[in-house]
Amino acid sequence: MSNQHGDPGHGDSPAAWTAVVVMLIGIAAGTVFFFLHMPTLVWVCVGVVALGLVLGGILAKAGYGVKGPRFTPKSHD
Repeated sequence: MSNQHGDPGHGDSPAAWTAVVVMLIGIAAGTVFFFLHMPTLVWVCVGVVALGLVLGGILAKAGYGVKGPRFTPKSHD
């Protein structure tokens, strides 16, 4: 099995991880609020998901993306 971790398409960077974690929290909380019939908080969570997307883009532009100058990939030996 080949490990192609050097492939820049995987998004293994601080920008990608931050975006995914924030969006995952928004989706999880939104699901709970949906089942509790709290539509206002569901829409707040939709905003949190959008915030995660924007935050990931901002961090990537700040150099923390896969091809950014502030990102140093870790070796997986």
